[in-house]
Order: sequence, then C-alpha cells, then structure tokens
Amino acid sequence: MDNTTMLENKHFDEKMMSEEGGGLQLVLSIRDATVTETDENRNGQFHRSFTPRQVHIISLGSNIGSGLFIATGKALATGGPGNMVVAYLMVCSCVWAVLQSLSEMTIAFPVSGNYIDYADRWVDPALAFGAGFAEWLGWTAIVAAEAGFFNVLVQYWAEGSFPQAATITIFLLVCMVIFLLPNTVFAWFEYVTSLIKIFLFLLVITLSLVLTLGAGPKGYVHHGETWTEHPAFLNGFSGFANAALLATWAVGDQVFIGIIGGEAKNPRYSMAHATKLVPFRVNFIYMVSIIFITILVPSNDDRLLGGSGVAASPFVIAIQDSGIPGIASLLNAGMMCGVLAIAAESVYLSSRILRTMAHQRLVPERLARVDAKGRPRLALLITCITATFLGYIQLSSGGLTALNWLVSLTSASFFSNWIIISFTNWRFHCALKAQNDPLFTEVYAWKSSLWPLAPAWLMLISLFLLVCCLAAGINPIGDAGFTAENFFQYMIGVLVIVGFTIAYKLILRTTWRNPKFADLKTGRRPLSVEDINQLDAYYRMSTWRRFLTYVQLW
Repeated sequence: MDNTTMLENKHFDEKMMSEEGGGLQLVLSIRDATVTETDENRNGQFHRSFTPRQVHIISLGSNIGSGLFIATGKALATGGPGNMVVAYLMVCSCVWAVLQSLSEMTIAFPVSGNYIDYADRWVDPALAFGAGFAEWLGWTAIVAAEAGFFNVLVQYWAEGSFPQAATITIFLLVCMVIFLLPNTVFAWFEYVTSLIKIFLFLLVITLSLVLTLGAGPKGYVHHGETWTEHPAFLNGFSGFANAALLATWAVGDQVFIGIIGGEAKNPRYSMAHATKLVPFRVNFIYMVSIIFITILVPSNDDRLLGGSGVAASPFVIAIQDSGIPGIASLLNAGMMCGVLAIAAESVYLSSRILRTMAHQRLVPERLARVDAKGRPRLALLITCITATFLGYIQLSSGGLTALNWLVSLTSASFFSNWIIISFTNWRFHCALKAQNDPLFTEVYAWKSSLWPLAPAWLMLISLFLLVCCLAAGINPIGDAGFTAENFFQYMIGVLVIVGFTIAYKLILRTTWRNPKFADLKTGRRPLSVEDINQLDAYYRMSTWRRFLTYVQLW
C-alpha cells in the first residue's frame, strides 16, 4: 500500500461519552489505529520511558549550567548591566514562544526527532536536512565542549596535576556508558542531576540575596553603585548584540524538552505541563540571577574576562569579595554534575535528530533502526564517535580554535532553528485548515495561547537576533575591527543551515509541501483511555493543588 492510499484510508471514529456511576467516562474508539503507526514504526519503536514526574523535574533543571554560571560574566563585562538585563529578558521571552509553537505539534504528533520531522512533513525535506544537520553537529560539538569545561572544573582542585587526556576520557566514558543501558537509566540520571542543579540554584539565589544585604566578613550593603558609578550600556549596539548572543547560548533552544516529550508516557500532560513550567522557570532563574549579578559585580572587574572556569563566575567573584570560604568548591562540584547532565542531554538529542533524519530518508535509512530496548544504536554510535573525535581535538595544537567554531555553529543554529520552528508551526496550521482537520476540537485538545502570537513573536525576535549576529561579526567589541575569521565564526551556524538546505534542494529537487496533502496522520497519537483518566484526575483537582504540581519535587 503506498503512502497516498494509506493517508486516504486513515480515519477515526467519533468519541463517545457515557456516564456511569455518577462519573463521566470518555471512551475512544479508534479504527485502524495500527495503520496510522505503520510508517512511524517501520524502523523500530522508541519506548515511552519518561514519566510525567521525570519530565517535570528535568524541565525544572535543564539549561542550568555553565551558561548561567560562567557566560553571564562575559555578558556583563562586554555589555554592561543595562544591556545584559534587556538582552536576557528578550531572549527569555522566546522560551515561551518556542514551547508554545513546538508543543502544539508535539502533543498531536509525539515523534522523537521533533521539529526536524515537522519541517519535512509540512514545509520541505531540504529545510529538514539543513536544520537537522546543523543541529546534530552543533549538539555533538557541545559534548566535546563540555568535556573541555569539565577539565577546567577538575583543574580548579587538581591545579594541573591531573592530565587533560585522562579527564576527557573519563568524562566521555561516563556520558556514553549511560546509553549502553536502557533508556530508563538515562531518564533517572537526568532526573537526579536536575534535582542537584535545582538545589544549587536555590543556594546561589539565597547567597546572592544575603550578599546584597552585606553578609560575610568583608561584605557590605549594595545600593546599586554598579549601575550608577559605571556605564549601564557598554559598547553600544555591539555590546547589546554580544549579550543577546550569550543569552541565546545560555538559555538554549529548548528542543530537548520537545524531544523527551516525544518519548513521554503521556505527551499531552507532560508537554502541556512543561510549556507552562519551563518559561516561568527560565525567566525566574535567569532574570533573578542577572539582577543580582548586576548589583553584586561591577562590569569593569578584570576577573570576569581574565578568570577561567569557575573563577570567572560572577557568583564566585561576589562570594570571594565577601570573604566567605568553601562556597566556590561547592559550586564547582555542582557545576561538574551539571556539565555531565548537559553532555548526556546532547548525546541523547543529537542521536535522536540523526535517527529522525534517517527515518525520513534524508540520510541512509539504516541509521534509523531502533533496538529492542528503544535505542537508535547506529545513530548513537556515530554521534559518540564524532563527539569523541571532537573531544580529543582539544589536545592538539589549534584544536581549541576548531572547537570554538563548532560551538559558534551551535549558538547561531539556536535562533536559526527558532525561525524554522515558528514557520513550521504556521505551515502546520495551514495544513489543518486546508484539510479541515478537527484536531483542536478533540477531547482535551491543546492549542497555543493567543495563536499566532507565539510564532509571530518568535520569528520577530529571531530575525532581530540574526541582526545581532551580523553586527557582532561585522563590528566586534574592541579595536580589532572587521576580520573575515570573526565574521564567519559568528555566522557559521546560519551559513551551514542555509547552505545545506539550498544544496540538498538543488541536488535532490525536493518539492514544497502542499498544505492540502501534507501528512497529518503518520505518528499522530490520539489520547488513550489511560491518558484521559489521568487528565480527568488532574482537572478535578483544585486550582491550588494543580499549582503545587508545578513546584513539587517528588
């Protein structure tokens, strides 16, 4: 049976509602449900390993890492407190828009690989290939970058007595052994490390508050002199652009939440929950942290750019200035856990993206095979080999420069992929309208709040971030002036996506998806009776009890 015939034959019976014993029961009768899943599962099936509680905790703890503790120092030094606050606030607002746009599609089509799959089915396979390749390479490079940063954290204690090669080897082995085990092990690893990062953040915020009020042997009450005695806006628009790009790297693209949503036991509950939780968490964590940083540390402190690793963290600088001992080592240990978690997330994410590209036949389909334990073995193997190669490049002369280029690719690909997500979401709605699909009228249907505000805002800010990227590449901070190397380092992520998309389209002559015939069936997951019962129980709770589900840690 060809795909066209398969799509024409897929249909669902109407939902029936019946009352029994005083309670409302919703019964789903689905005809030929296996037909809709045949194409999705042809290369094996992922296990839905993530429980709603695990997704909740991982959502709370994800993206708390080196971007928050270290990159904020560089943003303050190059942009000043005013540019820093405005830039981080702007970027954090995109988290809401990304998850609103992504969750609409993920809840209805919870496929692992996420927006790469959606770009293929609703826009153009060439766009899926360009975005997927850049995302895979960028996140694989993040594994190698985190290995280098892990070595810096180890050397904070070892002071050069432990070889870098040994540190990188241990780090990579720990990250990759996790994926030799069932997916439930990875889920619990991310759960535990997320809890550690949450408590670490709470400690940092509490310490920042007491330091602002003058705690410590050398402490004093801060009255905002870091804003009034030094320029609030440094280096003009270039200072703002640099702070915005660092904020984008620190906040991340939130695709990880969508990917695990594709393998969650109840995507409708987990993703809808995360869509409310993550934007609040990101905005609260980052904006509270940024405000404290700008109050506690002046932008002209040499240690912000001259220090390495944890020593360059504005939180550590503030603690050292107050004379409180021992806290820096505690932060160092917590960040080591965070770095391991981010690296494991990166292996997971990049392997799923590669598998999705193979499943869509954008690359050889053999890479899409999933084993009996729900692992894409070949995609994981290629990702791990590439990450290992990039990790050991740091040991060679000039290797760090090459790695910095790959990390720059990741940073630029974040907002480039935000553009793709917002456009794909719009095309998704075009397909639903063209085919008169009743998706948003189904029981417990989930639709983006105030649509199309989220994709429109995401597109606007992402295009502005592209302008920031161009400004940073053309007019860098300092007296160096324009150089081709600096320009391409900032723009490489955008150029890779655009270049690979155009090349793929010209070579394979892919066709633009027609909304009238776009695939709205493959991978579609109607709510099961168990899903509906869970949602019924959730919405029967009081408003206060539902609120507690967003903050509880058990």
